[in-house]
Amino acid sequence: MPRPIQATISLDSLRHNLARARTAAGGARVWAVVKANAYGHGIERAFPALRAADGFALLDLAEAETLRALGWGGPILLLEGCFSLDDLATCERLNLWHVVHDTAQIHWLASRRKARAHRVFLKFNSGMNRLGFEPQHYRAAWQRLQELPAVGAVSHMTHFASADGAEGIDDALERFQSAVDGLPGERSLCNSAALLRYGRDAQPPRRDAAAVLGDWVRPGIALYGASPTGLASDVRRWGLRPAMSLRTRIIGVQTIEPGSAVGYGGLFRAERAMRIGVAAVGYADGYPRHAPTGTPIVVDGVRTQVIGRVSMDMVTVDLDPVRAAGRAADIGSPVLCWGQHVDAELGIDEVAEAAGTLGYELMCALARRVPVQLE
Repeated sequence: MPRPIQATISLDSLRHNLARARTAAGGARVWAVVKANAYGHGIERAFPALRAADGFALLDLAEAETLRALGWGGPILLLEGCFSLDDLATCERLNLWHVVHDTAQIHWLASRRKARAHRVFLKFNSGMNRLGFEPQHYRAAWQRLQELPAVGAVSHMTHFASADGAEGIDDALERFQSAVDGLPGERSLCNSAALLRYGRDAQPPRRDAAAVLGDWVRPGIALYGASPTGLASDVRRWGLRPAMSLRTRIIGVQTIEPGSAVGYGGLFRAERAMRIGVAAVGYADGYPRHAPTGTPIVVDGVRTQVIGRVSMDMVTVDLDPVRAAGRAADIGSPVLCWGQHVDAELGIDEVAEAAGTLGYELMCALARRVPVQLE
């Protein structure tokens, strides 16, 4: 039989999360962000559930080709824009919208002669200091785009650096509004964190919610049921549902004595006699190598913990809480690494927090060798 590990993708959860994003967006249109192969979920797999979005946003031209091949005829936005002059021809062929964040991209557009072929989103640097035009250069960039024969509509975009933290969005929003004041064009500001924290149903409500939401919102991680803040409590508060589950089984059982070491380096030593299990999952599958002893995991529907160091193909778990709950805790017992299984749920953000990372990384790190099934 094949190795007993499998990831599942819930289309119902994806549909639910998209609907949740649309509620928070009010009247704004919704880009479904599917970069990084739909955050590790697979564009082909996620597409049937996310095609109710108003458009798709991504980075890679090959992923845009995939969406067109799947039959998507609506808007597709390249979030980092074109990487070379040659990409503009692909944008014309596939009718892609694209971000302009640098003068080099404007120079490339100036060389095109196909009238009004390019719908662009001009990016403003509101404090992230990654991509985008500084306040003193933004209007000049906008004016230059207006003069180019190949450019059609020009929209405005920014990305909030601190929407998920205590600093919030107020300063960045003020800078953006000052930069675009009086300029025509649609506006796109909100990522998942800004949408859920400051959107239509934010608590407390914002009187300027319409300005925050603009014309297009760009939910990413929220569509897949994880938290942009990294807090599992926020997933519950916002009513998101996990779309990805990673499941495996116990393939070995040991009974160890007090003082016995477990795993590479003997990082864990038993303080009592213990029954431990070996689960068929490891960092080569995408499970975080740095997940320490104490990382939550579910065996036979009972929450327990990882013990010792994560190996390439295996993790070791404490079976005593499972036996104490009256479950078998033996070879073949089901193991939930994150997500949902029957009546058990373990948030990917809880696992990520224990490992010192975010749910984003765990989703995107799911290895190709792990079989994936739709639910």
